[in-house]
Amino acid sequence: MLINKPKILIYSHDSFGLGHLRRCRAIAHSLVADIGDLSALILSGSPIIGNFDFRARVDFVRIPGVIKLRNGEYTSLSLHIDTEHTLAIRASIIEHTAQVYAPDIFLVDKEPTGLRGEVLPTLETLKAAGTRLVLGLRDVMDDPDTLREEWERKNVLPALENLYDEIWVYGQSSIHDPLDGLDIPQSVLDKVLYTGYLRRDLPRAQRPMEHFAFSEDPFILVTPGGGGDGEEMVDWVLRAYEARRTALLPALIVLGPFMAPEAQAQFHARADAMHDIHMMDFTPQIEPYLARATAVVGMGGYNTFCEVLSFDKPTLLIPRIEPRREQAIRANRASDNGLADVLPIDVYPDVDLMSDALARLAQAKPPSAARLDGLLDGLDVITNRVCEILDTDGITQQALKAHG
Repeated sequence: MLINKPKILIYSHDSFGLGHLRRCRAIAHSLVADIGDLSALILSGSPIIGNFDFRARVDFVRIPGVIKLRNGEYTSLSLHIDTEHTLAIRASIIEHTAQVYAPDIFLVDKEPTGLRGEVLPTLETLKAAGTRLVLGLRDVMDDPDTLREEWERKNVLPALENLYDEIWVYGQSSIHDPLDGLDIPQSVLDKVLYTGYLRRDLPRAQRPMEHFAFSEDPFILVTPGGGGDGEEMVDWVLRAYEARRTALLPALIVLGPFMAPEAQAQFHARADAMHDIHMMDFTPQIEPYLARATAVVGMGGYNTFCEVLSFDKPTLLIPRIEPRREQAIRANRASDNGLADVLPIDVYPDVDLMSDALARLAQAKPPSAARLDGLLDGLDVITNRVCEILDTDGITQQALKAHG
């Protein structure tokens, strides 16, 4: 007798930054580790998805990338064709992949209808086939007024009401509710599951860490995530070290793959002039460096926040405020709950404030001092829910294995 093996298809629309890709990858890896015979396929527009390692039974389909311009319009990332043709290719690949893969669960990351509505045909096709449709939202989307206008413009509500079976929020409502302040019907709110944040662990197969002079001593890890919007933060940190107004721990700065090459070159030249700064352009395995670091400086993106919680590191967040206030909202809620310190970007480039903040960071309390229950239960809650869905749908699966 042929036994159908369970499958989950995960859609990540973004081509710029690391947040969506790393979140989807973390969920996929956790699910295949915990549920025997489950396979996961990630649809992604990320141009660097091939730089990452994937566990057995996790694979990806790369769809053509697009990038959002400052005027809000999109353009093809690599192809020399117009945007509409690029979007048509993306939509076709997404729908055809879904039809052939025939997933039991389709998990859409952040964008309910996909980029320019590209995932709607796939949602409708899979809905008719009986696939469980799930929307995954990070803990903070944007301020309510901005998100309300965006979702009205994109006509999101019909999809939430008529297509999606569930909405998973990767956070705790006690820290922040991304749907608070929106005019959302109770029928949609009843679909919401708050999972907790997504725990991160050291990779099972670790790549060799890059050696640097102070690697065995205490140091601060500075990470702007993908780096595309982190130039001010890195510049501000470097100014504090160049000024030498107070004693600071050495710093390891990982610039990110999307930082402009000209900015990277300038930062490297400045770092080379200091003995206590080491700089890297990018690593697909930042977890070992997080584990070794004494403290962390970051911008407040979702993945960085999950990482500092997971590795329990005292943290200074310097959130961006454009084009979304997502990072600022998350950073402020983290500060309110005793999980991190915050330095607003609007006081950049005040060297004294940065120097003082970095000096305090070495003695700051880790997030665990806040004693918040269930903070990092996200992956376990998701695994349990997926098991419930698969059992409900009558799909035979092996017994759960112990996590990790």
